[in-house]
Amino acid sequence: MYEGTPPWEIGRPQPFVEALQAKGEIVGDVLDIGCGTGENALFLTGMNHAVVGVDFAAGAIAPARGKAHTRGIETRFEVGDALELGGLGRAFDTLLDSGVFHVFSDDDRRRYARSLASVSRPGTRLFLACFSEREPDWGGPRRVTRDEIRGTFGRPWAVERIEATRYATLLSDGGAQAWLASIIYVGRPVSQGN
Repeated sequence: MYEGTPPWEIGRPQPFVEALQAKGEIVGDVLDIGCGTGENALFLTGMNHAVVGVDFAAGAIAPARGKAHTRGIETRFEVGDALELGGLGRAFDTLLDSGVFHVFSDDDRRRYARSLASVSRPGTRLFLACFSEREPDWGGPRRVTRDEIRGTFGRPWAVERIEATRYATLLSDGGAQAWLASIIYVGRPVSQGN
């Protein structure tokens, strides 16, 4: 997809990311999962966050690094697998998923939740934006229901809220109908017998 311009690469941060930042909801060190060419990560670095952007596509990371260099912004961009984030070796205060969750199968969703937990500490907040079932089926990514988000993020996670939003794309002026979930990592689940 990065041999051309993918429809999610809009050349600026997603509006919901700007809104979360303006409301003071994005705090501390940030991990941008599926960062693409880096617009969300670069914006948040400019807002005084230490940001790491991770994407599976090397074809996205190279331009992200180029943008950071050209703009004089120190953002770390790494090629990596969202299902194996523990290799980063650290925890973050805020996790950002702007269009990753909706690409996973049911089994991979559970792996993804565990991977996110590996870079979280109690109080880490995940902001997850994904296409909702309200978006017409024109192709593209899998549509997701609120119940699917809640079903994936049980203990050690707690879903705080799931709100309707728009995911900006190059395909339509109004953007795709999406859910924006705020999910907090509360800690390790209590094992049986304890």
